[in-house]
Amino acid sequence: MEVKAVAKYVRVQPRKVRIIADEVRGKNANHTVSLLRYHTGKGAKALHQVLVSAMANAQENHGIAPEQLKIAKITIDEGPRLKRMQARAMGRGNRIVKKTSHITVVVEDYEVEKPVKPHGTKAKPRPTFAVPTKRSRRGSGKQAEVVEVVAEEPTAVVIEAAPEAIETAPEAVAEEVTTVEPVEEPAAIEAGASDEKGAE
Repeated sequence: MEVKAVAKYVRVQPRKVRIIADEVRGKNANHTVSLLRYHTGKGAKALHQVLVSAMANAQENHGIAPEQLKIAKITIDEGPRLKRMQARAMGRGNRIVKKTSHITVVVEDYEVEKPVKPHGTKAKPRPTFAVPTKRSRRGSGKQAEVVEVVAEEPTAVVIEAAPEAIETAPEAVAEEVTTVEPVEEPAAIEAGASDEKGAE
């Protein structure tokens, strides 16, 4: 619903009011009243009075809360001009034109949007203590295979050399042939350690 207020013959130039009207057109009416109250422009005071009157009309006549109003339309028309004279040299005179304005403010009600959380983040789901659901069949039948590693007894490693190398350097080949001693199994090591503790 649209509600309007009109102020006629306001002693301010229409151009000065239009500059301020362009800044607040389409904004929330309650917020705009606060802005115009401290605005330094000459036409802000006149526009502020008309806007307050329009909001009061909406509240008293139609029961609309000021928080639900926004500025739908602002029209500034030129009223009659007042002509004055200023004396100049040699009997001349300059005309002074004092312009007036007709200010019309139309406000309308609208639904106030709920505040949105920053970045549009969704609320985290609350934890549930229900029975966990079954997992997907994918890979459910497969189980990890256990591979048993059996330690083999160490064997002697023999490095064979070419017959030509044996003829040229028999001592070097003899050094290369080595044997690996058998390593004791972990169970035997633990048994030996326990015997030593018992002896002590």
